[in-house]
Amino acid sequence: MDPPPTQSALRRTTRLVALLNLSYFGIEFAVALLIGSVSLFADSVDFLEDASVNFLILAAFDWSARSRANLGRLLAGVLLVPGLATLWMAWHKFNVPLVPAPTPLSLAGAGALAVNLSAALMLARYRRGSSLLRAAFLSARNDVLANIAIIAAGLVTVFYRSAWPDLIVGLGIALLNADAAREVWQAASREHRSSLASQS
Repeated sequence: MDPPPTQSALRRTTRLVALLNLSYFGIEFAVALLIGSVSLFADSVDFLEDASVNFLILAAFDWSARSRANLGRLLAGVLLVPGLATLWMAWHKFNVPLVPAPTPLSLAGAGALAVNLSAALMLARYRRGSSLLRAAFLSARNDVLANIAIIAAGLVTVFYRSAWPDLIVGLGIALLNADAAREVWQAASREHRSSLASQS
């Protein structure tokens, strides 16, 4: 059995994951705007959200259990932001259904997959911790699934020149984030009740 992670190791991991997410956000966001991709747009906003989550976790290490639980509830709302941004872009895509270039779509998705898979593996050992750490892990895990779908959408678009694969994947990413937000809210609520019970 592996020894429990130290606080310093957790801080290093969280900081590295935050920086990786922030770096790839810029790359994927630029490609999304260049080719007009809903799925890449959704995923790039999600990278920015992931970076924010991990930076907030770094800031909250020395907080009380109750404060961390309250922040966990806040992060549940943050997890919904990429989904709302995706719905906004999808609405515009419905009105102007331009087909994104399949090669940049798949390549950007593959790069995102590498980043998110690395983050998920690094965070996996901490997923049973606080709601904040669970938020970071769930987000990275969901992003791995989303990136596989983005790559598939790019491959499908090679043979069927349609905007629908990209649109469907983008909306699927929004649903994944909504489910992650629900799980984080429930975990944070349990922590909040536990902190109140320990004070009574």
